[in-house]
Formats: sequence, C-alpha cells, structure tokens
Amino acid sequence: MKVDSLRAILSLWGLQGAEVALLAQRENIVYQVEYNGKRFALKQHRQNFRTEAELHSELHWMAMLSEGGLSVPNPLLGLDGQFLQQFDELFFSVLHWIPGQPMGSTARPLLLDNPELTFHDLGQAMAKLHQLSDAWNHPQGFSRWRWDIDGLLGDKPLWGRFWENPSLSERQQHLFVCARDLALGNLQKGSFDFGLIHADLLRENVHVDKGDLHLLDFDDGGFGFRAFDVATSLLKNRHEPNYSQLHASLIQGYRQVRDLDTDQLNMFIALRALTYVGWIVPRLKEPGGQQRNERLIADADTVVSEWMNSGSC
Repeated sequence: MKVDSLRAILSLWGLQGAEVALLAQRENIVYQVEYNGKRFALKQHRQNFRTEAELHSELHWMAMLSEGGLSVPNPLLGLDGQFLQQFDELFFSVLHWIPGQPMGSTARPLLLDNPELTFHDLGQAMAKLHQLSDAWNHPQGFSRWRWDIDGLLGDKPLWGRFWENPSLSERQQHLFVCARDLALGNLQKGSFDFGLIHADLLRENVHVDKGDLHLLDFDDGGFGFRAFDVATSLLKNRHEPNYSQLHASLIQGYRQVRDLDTDQLNMFIALRALTYVGWIVPRLKEPGGQQRNERLIADADTVVSEWMNSGSC
C-alpha cells in the first residue's frame, strides 16, 4: 500500500507522522508502526473473510481479555471511539505491540529453555481465556464463527469438506468418513464444555518474552469446544520426543485455573487434524501447497487411526 494511504489510515487513530514499515504479508497484512517512542501493529484484515460485525466482535473480545490481565494484542480506539476503521473498502485495526518471539514453528523441533514450564503456562493462559470469556457479557451484535458440530462435521464445515480432499486414497476417504460419523455420534450424545475459544493457539501464535507468554492472532476465534482449543495446541507437538511431558504440563496448567474434561481429548485432536485436510484444498496451487497437503493428510491418517484404534470402522 502506498505511503500516503498508510498515513491517511493511521490518522484515523491520531497517529499522524508515525513511521510505518511492512512487517508481514500473509492472509492478513501487518505493518509495524512507531509513534512517539511507542510501537504498534497496523493490521489490514483480509478482505471478505470476516463480516464487519465479526471484526468488531473480535476486537472487543481482545480488549476485554487484555483488561482482564491476559497478554493479548490490545486494540487502540480510533478518534471516533471505534476499534475498527474502514478505508477504501478495507478494514483496519491498530494493536498495541506484543513483545517476544514465537515459541516455535511448525515441523521444526522446539527450542525452548524450559518447554514443560512453557506448556504449563500456556495451559494456564488458555484456561484464563476461557474463564474470562465465560464471565463476560457480550456487547450487542456480538458475532463470531462457531466451531460446533456443524462447524466441524456438518455439510459445510468452517474449513471445508475434509472427506472430499482430492488427494485422499480410497482407504483414507473411507477412514475419514467413518471418523466423521463416529465423532458426530459422540458429540450429539455427549455434554461438552463450550464457549469462546481462540481456536488457533499454534506455536507461531504464542510469543515468549523473558518467560512471559503472549497470545496472538484471534482471526479464527469463536464459539467452540474447550477441548478443541487444547487439542489445537497439542496436535503440532506430537512429534516432540517429550510430547507426553508437554501434554501433561499443558493439562496440569489448565486445571490449576479451571476444570477440563479430557475423556474425549484424542477425538478432538483427530478433529483438529481433519480440519487441516479441508483447509488446504483451496490452497493446493499455492507454492508448496501439494507438499503441505501430503503432510496434513498423512498426519490426519495417523491421528485418526490411533483414535479409532485402526480397526473400528
């Protein structure tokens, strides 16, 4: 985006004369902003992904969590008293800067000083997010995605019909359809903790700074099963040599804040893996898309088979 446009956008928050530089250009575009010795992030929300109501809701939710003592990117009010601003049919927000570095990256070994302690703290932070969200009276018009039965397993799942990924073998398609049917039955007859969840607490979305944890990127957050939030953080760490300790530490940290039923946690880990098999389909033609697709299918195949004990279908 041109500098003049960026200056005009930042003026909506009274940040005239700020220094701005492109920081990341992925599904959202993020700029680093320096103003009067303070650092902010200017976020250009990806077009046609969220409604205006959903974006307003996300920012109010993050502001509440920050006020409640959780370290998340706290949005800055514009001069008109609104977090969200529109410019040339695009929506923007300004967030206070979050320090530190991601706790890791996908498919690479963790390099944490104390991984068990970090996962313990992550469990506590996740539980606090759920706790604060349950105690919050949502503002009028609050709207977010629903990672519920339909959102995960219905005819139009949020991340796509994973059982129709064109790269599935006949065996894999049969396995995933069977897993879908089994999970549907479990969710329909069971009683599960449900409420607002982050839904994407991967390594890249958790920053570590001098032992403190900060939770980023609420794009996918919405209403969902709390065990699904836990499963998301566990799934990508299954290949760590100390995974059992990381798993135990995360659960222990969570339970120090609030209760957590883990009876069906393996099912939710399988469901999380299956969502990626649907998510990748519209991205197959992106650079590396086919390789990612193969990896995601293989991971889901393994996790689902383990959950179903291979011969259950």
